[in-house]
Order: sequence, then structure tokens, then C-alpha cells
Amino acid sequence: MFIHDDLQQRWWDLEAKILQRFGKKPDVEAVLFLIGMQETGFIQDKITKEQKQDLIHVAVCTILCTSGYFALKGNDVDGWPHFKQIKELPIMSLPEQENFLKDHILLYFEEQGF
Repeated sequence: MFIHDDLQQRWWDLEAKILQRFGKKPDVEAVLFLIGMQETGFIQDKITKEQKQDLIHVAVCTILCTSGYFALKGNDVDGWPHFKQIKELPIMSLPEQENFLKDHILLYFEEQGF
């Protein structure tokens, strides 16, 4: 119970920082999108749905590298990172998946000094 409470409080703290910085309260998908943009440097006025999905994919792979689920293989000619899956992700319910991602997102921002 305490672990979940701590996770939730840390998530609310991150949401507050992002709200203060960008003026919008983010959901998990929005935070992953921001991480993808940070990792790729990809910034455009108009982003297609496919590009958004690609950025979120980069973010998920990036945040899960710290736990050994993925490893960076390198960047393609356009500078986009490519990853190799190292181990299978655990089978989880949807709420467990969300908490798993939130925990890794928080670790990412902690490592970035945010």
C-alpha cells in the first residue's frame, strides 16, 4: 500500500512540475510523448499520428532500458534511435502496466535532474 501511495505522490509531483512548465496537466501518454521528443530532438509544428506513435515508442524503449528490457542499438541516418528487446516484459493488468510505466518515467526524470 505504501509503495503505491509513494508512486502516486511522486507522479502528482511530476504532473505539477510539467503543468507549471507547459501549462497543461499531462497524462502518461503526453509524458511519454515529451520524453520521445527529448530523446530524438524531433520538433515540428505539425506532427502526424504515426510520428507521435514513433515518439512514444522511443520513449517507452528509452525508459525501459534502465531495467534491462531494451538496449539501444544505435541511430538511423535520420537520427532516430533503434532498440533491441533484451528480455520479455512481465504480464500485468492494465493498472499494473500504468504503474510500471509511471515508475520508469519517474526514474527517467530523476536521472535527467528534472
